[in-house]
Amino acid sequence: MAGGEQTRSKKLKRLVNLQRHLEKMAENELAATGRQLVEVNQSKERVIEAIGSVAPIHIQFSHNYAGRFGKLMVREKQLTDIQKAQEVRVIKERTKGDRLEDNMKEAREHEDREAADNAIYDLIEMTLAAPASSKLR
Repeated sequence: MAGGEQTRSKKLKRLVNLQRHLEKMAENELAATGRQLVEVNQSKERVIEAIGSVAPIHIQFSHNYAGRFGKLMVREKQLTDIQKAQEVRVIKERTKGDRLEDNMKEAREHEDREAADNAIYDLIEMTLAAPASSKLR
């Protein structure tokens, strides 16, 4: 092959690397969402503690705490839904990468077989050509 041409397996290898990168990005997004969900749950716990407190300052702000708790519940639901969607995306990206990797391996095997076949054909041609050239002498 010419220097500028790429084999199918090399092209697929580049795609596999790209797909694995996309998979890592999806995993990082999922991890970030998980961290946000943990923070929201910790905030909910602190608000619940403040609502249940008997300290006079907390009693005055109990209405504000209830509103804050409601917003945290909504945010938790949103993050949970986002997390589920991201989990599905991670699985899809991983599946695509696995499929591309399998195709790359098959292409490499095919290229290796083709190279071996060509080597055998070249050897046969040289073997058949050698007696003919010796007859010419």
